[in-house]
Amino acid sequence: MSAIFRSASENSKLYNIDEFGVKNYNRGFIALICFASLFLSVLIFGTITYYSEYGIDGSTIKSPEDAYWLMMMASSTIGFGDHYPVTLLGRLMVILMFIFGVGIIGGLGALIASKLLGFSDTSIKNRVISFQNLQTLELVLTLSGQITELEKAIAELKENKSDQKPEE
Repeated sequence: MSAIFRSASENSKLYNIDEFGVKNYNRGFIALICFASLFLSVLIFGTITYYSEYGIDGSTIKSPEDAYWLMMMASSTIGFGDHYPVTLLGRLMVILMFIFGVGIIGGLGALIASKLLGFSDTSIKNRVISFQNLQTLELVLTLSGQITELEKAIAELKENKSDQKPEE
C-alpha cells in the first residue's frame, strides 16, 4: 500500500526533486488542491446538512444556500449563529467541517506565510551555497591530485640528479 502511495506522490505534480535531492513543492498546485478541497467539502457537507435539516421543525436552514453558508462559516470557525443545525447528522457535518476547514484554511495560510516571509529563499540560498561548496571541493581534490603528481615528479628529479653525480 505504501509503495502505491509513494509511486502516486512521485508521479504527481506536488513536488519535483532538484540536483541536490531536495523536494521543491509546487505551491500553486497545492493551493489549487486546497481550494478545490474546501469547495468540495462545503458542497458535500452542505448538501448532506440541507437534506438532513429539510422540513425539520425549528431548523434555520431553509435552502441549500443556507447550508453552504453554514459550512463556510464552520470552515473558518466564525459561526455568526444565523444558521445552525438541529439534527444529529447536521451537527456532525458541522463538526467535520470545523476539522476539515481549519486544516485546509490553515494549510493555505501556511503557504501564504512561507511565500511572504521568504522561507523558500533561505532554502534556495542554502542550496546555492551547497553547490558552491561542491564546486570548491572538486577544485581542492583536483589540485590535491596535481600536487601529489608534482611531488612525485620532484622526487624523481631529485633521484635522477643524485644518480648523475660524478664520482670523485
